[in-house]
Amino acid sequence: MTRSDDDAWLLAERRAIGDRIRAIRLDLNLTQEQVFLAVPVSRSVYQGIESGHGNPTIATLLRIARVLHVHVTDLLR
Repeated sequence: MTRSDDDAWLLAERRAIGDRIRAIRLDLNLTQEQVFLAVPVSRSVYQGIESGHGNPTIATLLRIARVLHVHVTDLLR
């Protein structure tokens, strides 16, 4: 596996996690602002997570899952 293959795989996985976060948030009729303020992280950090460009810590993912009333594994599946 080359470095670019690894980078592409990682970006795809982060985007999939961000897509799941966004879908759950929208199902709950929550705005990005409601979530990032409850976590708390900055707007830009949260937007980066949802877009797949951020690199959240486990603690941040756990907090997001808690705000969304799901288990963290639901975000990572």
